[in-house]
Amino acid sequence: MKNKILIFALLLFGLQGFAQKSELGAMAGASFYLGDLNPRSVFGMARPAGGIIYRYNFTPRWAIRANLLFAQVEGDDAITNKNYERNLSFKSPITEIGVMAELNFFKLYHERGKNFFSPYLFGGIAVFSFNPQAQDIDGNWYALQHLGTEGQGFEGEKDYYSLCNVAIPFGLGFRFNFAKFFSIGAEWGMRFTFTDYLDDVSGEYYDNQTSKDQRGSMVARLADKSETPHAAGTGRGNSTTKDFYSFAGVVFTFKFGDMDRSCDIRTNVHRKAVNGRQ
Repeated sequence: MKNKILIFALLLFGLQGFAQKSELGAMAGASFYLGDLNPRSVFGMARPAGGIIYRYNFTPRWAIRANLLFAQVEGDDAITNKNYERNLSFKSPITEIGVMAELNFFKLYHERGKNFFSPYLFGGIAVFSFNPQAQDIDGNWYALQHLGTEGQGFEGEKDYYSLCNVAIPFGLGFRFNFAKFFSIGAEWGMRFTFTDYLDDVSGEYYDNQTSKDQRGSMVARLADKSETPHAAGTGRGNSTTKDFYSFAGVVFTFKFGDMDRSCDIRTNVHRKAVNGRQ
C-alpha cells in the first residue's frame, strides 16, 4: 500500500509541474462488481468507495486526471445470482491507481460570465490490486488466492493468479465550476479488467477429495459449498469472460496555483503596451 501511495504522489507532483490549471480533490460514492457471482445486477451489493483525484486542464475541453481510489466489492450467488446452487460468495478490497483523459462536451471555464458546467466523457488506464476472501461455516474469513480453490498450485495444474492487474476505465460525468476555484460533479465509470478472478471463480472444479487430503477440509469446503461436491472438471465459472468493477460518486475539487492568463485580453493588451514602449 505504501508503494502505491508513493507512486501516486510522484505522478501527482509530476503533473503539477505543467502550469497553473491544476485541481486537487476527492471522490466519494459506491462501487460494485460484475462477474460470475453477479452477472447482471448493476449496483448489486454496492459498497462505499472513495479516494483522491488530481486534474490538469489543458484547455476548456480537455483535461487529464490521476486517481488513487479505494473500494470493496462483493458478490453472492444467493443475493446477486438468483440463488444459484453453486452457493459461493466473496468480498474483495480494491486499490486503484489510474490516469485518464476527460473530454468536456462544452467549453468549461472558472471565469465569471463564461460557461461553468458541462457533461464529460473519460477513459484511460489503471492498475489495481485485489484480494478475494470468503467465509467458512463458522464465520471466519479466508483469503482465497493462495488456497488454490480451482486447483492452482497442485502438481500439473495452473499457477496462482496475480493479485495485481490492469483495468481500462471508461465512463461519463457532469460537473459545475463555482466560486472561481471550486468544482463539483458526479460521475459513473466502469473498469474492464484483464482477470476473471476478481471473485476467485473462473474455470472448473478441482477434485474435492484431493483438495481435502492435501490442503485440508476448510480449503475443500471453500472451493465447493454445494451440498453434494461437484465432480472434477465440472464448470465452476465462465472462463470466457473477464470481470468488471465500477466507481460511481460525487467529485469535489479545488483549483490551485496561479490563474492562467494566456487568454486574458486585458493582460495581453498591457503586455503589448509595455513592449511598444521598449
